Amino acid sequence: MKREYSQGFPMKSNETQDAETFSLTGKQARVLAALVSGATIEAAAKANATNPSTVHAWLKNADFSDAYKSALSDVVGHTSAQLKAACGVAVGTLREVATDSAAPASARVSASRAIIELTARTVELDELAARIEALEGLAL
Repeated sequence: MKREYSQGFPMKSNETQDAETFSLTGKQARVLAALVSGATIEAAAKANATNPSTVHAWLKNADFSDAYKSALSDVVGHTSAQLKAACGVAVGTLREVATDSAAPASARVSASRAIIELTARTVELDELAARIEALEGLAL
């Protein structure tokens, strides 16, 4: 989904369907960028010569709120992709520790337990996804 923000707020230019456009002032776009980057409302307001109560009011405004939610969604999506990319390394590390006879028994047990627990969760999620997909098929 392409997201456009006025006054130079980042756009997702590589996607073109279902464009969402948010009408933000330059100051709003800068405050939004600060908030999405982890700044508190007070810090984002101060950095942009804005009163924190104004930022609170903007967050109640539909266009600003929608832009904020959309930007947070982008951040979460990017973070999720990074975590997924690192999973192979993490699983490899757990496997190495679990099978390393020179490692302390407690470390081998912890790694083995993590592998078992994460596998069980993955199986549960796969089963839930299949059930949801089947239910959605019935609803159509």
